[in-house]
Amino acid sequence: MKIIIRFLAVVMILTFVVSCACMKDKNTVSGKVVTVAFGKDGYTAKINTDKNEVYFALISIVNVGGPQNYKQLKEGEQVSLKGEIWKTETENHIKVKEIVSVK
Repeated sequence: MKIIIRFLAVVMILTFVVSCACMKDKNTVSGKVVTVAFGKDGYTAKINTDKNEVYFALISIVNVGGPQNYKQLKEGEQVSLKGEIWKTETENHIKVKEIVSVK
């Protein structure tokens, strides 16, 4: 009986690890910066992806973990961003937690 319980525990842990590994790419948005609008605590960048989707990326010093991780994006740059994604009826949004790359 103890062997079965240990086996099930190992299977559950492996399932959790694999599901977390698969979730990483789902919270990433990559594309071209179309516009940048500055606000009180940061700015919102409009990103067009390769799949012709539009995301509004909220970027602030606090959300990216401090000034050392903060970058000001410019129109025309290719970017990759990680964060919390949510959708409204007509728009896609991402609260950026990490600026992965800027080209």
